[in-house]
Amino acid sequence: MRLIKYLYERFVRYALKFGVVGIVGYVVDVAIFNMLRLGATGSGHFFQSPLGAKIVSVAIATLVTWFGNRYWTFRENRRKNFLLELLEFTVIAIAGLGISLLCLWISHYVLGFTSLAADNISANVIGLVLATLFRFVMYRYWVYGNHRKDGLAARKEREAEAAAMAIFESSASASEDAASL
Repeated sequence: MRLIKYLYERFVRYALKFGVVGIVGYVVDVAIFNMLRLGATGSGHFFQSPLGAKIVSVAIATLVTWFGNRYWTFRENRRKNFLLELLEFTVIAIAGLGISLLCLWISHYVLGFTSLAADNISANVIGLVLATLFRFVMYRYWVYGNHRKDGLAARKEREAEAAAMAIFESSASASEDAASL
């Protein structure tokens, strides 16, 4: 029971909140991407192209998701130095953008799937899934990792995690001992 509570508190709760923030960011991303691709800001410029539209849409969605993750998902792990946090968040978002752009580039330019539907599937389905998995792991364990907390609260949390892991390891060891009898 302790392990389930530990997993919920350390992973599932973050994943669910991250998912909600991600859905909001996804809506912003897809809406802006499609508006630009359909010529909402005019035609014949870089930002109407698949790659240009994706760069703009992800940049705006990144700001939206940074606010959501900073002030809701990972609020207890945010740092006083918000500019460094935003910089690290942006670096991860750019790497995630690279994953999405690679999927879009392969689909559009290598495989020749040039329709709006194909662009959306490659960038906003396949690319999104791969980039989201990458972002979640990197945000949770690097940008908002427990090692980033300041002071006493961080030390107490690390000690509590170590105690929980010790309980888990001792119960696993006891199970192995009982199984060998």
